[in-house]
Amino acid sequence: MDNSIKDLRLAVLIDADNVPYANIKEMLEEIAKFGTPTFKRIYADWTKPTVQGWKKVLLENAITPIQQYSYSTGKNSSDSAMIIDAMDILYSGKVDGFCIVSSDSDFTRLAIRLREAGMKVIGMGEQKTLQPFITACDKFIYIEILKVAESKERKEPKVKEDQSQKANTHSKQPAKKPLNKINHELIRLLTDSISDLADESGWTYLGDLGNFVLKKKADFDPRNYGFTKLLALIKSIDKFEIDERDTGKNNIPHIYIRIK
Repeated sequence: MDNSIKDLRLAVLIDADNVPYANIKEMLEEIAKFGTPTFKRIYADWTKPTVQGWKKVLLENAITPIQQYSYSTGKNSSDSAMIIDAMDILYSGKVDGFCIVSSDSDFTRLAIRLREAGMKVIGMGEQKTLQPFITACDKFIYIEILKVAESKERKEPKVKEDQSQKANTHSKQPAKKPLNKINHELIRLLTDSISDLADESGWTYLGDLGNFVLKKKADFDPRNYGFTKLLALIKSIDKFEIDERDTGKNNIPHIYIRIK
């Protein structure tokens, strides 16, 4: 993870009309990896039955609901309220970054404007989110990978409790497929990035590689391909050499990657 987006004071703004409420716990846990939510606000016309599910999870997650009536049919007035609040928070100087939770590409210009002001912008939405909004963020996280991770965690204790039922468990609950397959585009992204960063002997530090790839592709995440870490993803592709170098500090090696 990029050191520049760790431990931020974050304004978390949620578009209730364009993200599901079922995995709010996993969303907030993911956001906590980047920093502390100073603001947590959610926007909707709360008189509509379509957002009733959100009401059950707001209090337990300390999210402040913002009421915005729909003044005309077919218009999402919550977008305007959220954008106005974002600019007010920006000028307050109380945060270092924003997390915009929405699958709506109408927030593209907002993300660009916040980054122009020096804010770090993390986007979070479903895989249907259009590319302009994804690209406008420093990092974009698909909600679907949070669902997969949460599902795997639920299964694991059951397997440990009764190893004899392992085969049956797997047959009844097949592992979910990753969002994306490893393809030529991904391999090209990794090889080009390694080449761009490599020293004279061709080696690239893994930590630098992860940050650099994210700058090229805001929605890059090893979890999109079914791996929890970048190193595991790279090991699965038979095109790279891996060198673990001892640092002498708590047996934590520095890992370097080179194209074969």
